[in-house]
Amino acid sequence: MITGGSGGLGSAIAEELRSHGWIVDALGSDDLDLRDETAIAAYFRNRAPDLLICAAGITRDAPLAKLDEVSWDETYSVNFQASRRCAAAVLPGMIERGHGHIIFVSSQSALHPPPGQAAYAASKAALLGLTTDLAGQYGRHNIRINTILPGFLETRMTQSVSEQRREQVLEAHHLGRFNTSAAVAAFVRFLHESLPHTSGQIFRLDSRS
Repeated sequence: MITGGSGGLGSAIAEELRSHGWIVDALGSDDLDLRDETAIAAYFRNRAPDLLICAAGITRDAPLAKLDEVSWDETYSVNFQASRRCAAAVLPGMIERGHGHIIFVSSQSALHPPPGQAAYAASKAALLGLTTDLAGQYGRHNIRINTILPGFLETRMTQSVSEQRREQVLEAHHLGRFNTSAAVAAFVRFLHESLPHTSGQIFRLDSRS
């Protein structure tokens, strides 16, 4: 199950998994309002995914002094609270079955935020702490918790980034190129299928210093 499943990265992950025989429920905003705690609980009540990928994310960029409370709360609600709530909803079923895997999609902005991304960076950084905590709590139930930092991707979310800023970000990449959604999707499948003993890890997937 993938939240943010209609976005550029979510769609790529869904396509990768389906091409290898997975049954995938890729959720877009029309399928589930991730800001609604009651809706999340109801949606997952009768669903028991083996793999939950929390890929939903929004940005509301502005200097902190100019960022209104509504924008801050909405960013935190979608980027962090929704992931936390979805994880809480699927964990009981995973415990009962004795296995499961949750992958959070964070961001390089959690570590190196550009100016004006306080809300986005803080919400994505919170996922790193959540990963470590949940991995420690639920490892004894054979449940894995990991997080990926895909790096800058050419998706709808980054279309508004100026050419100047894009060049600045690219200069920080040792390989001189951005990561791709397809490559991230392939890593997600590899992490789930080929690294069964890996949990509590934060994976940086680009070449940025």
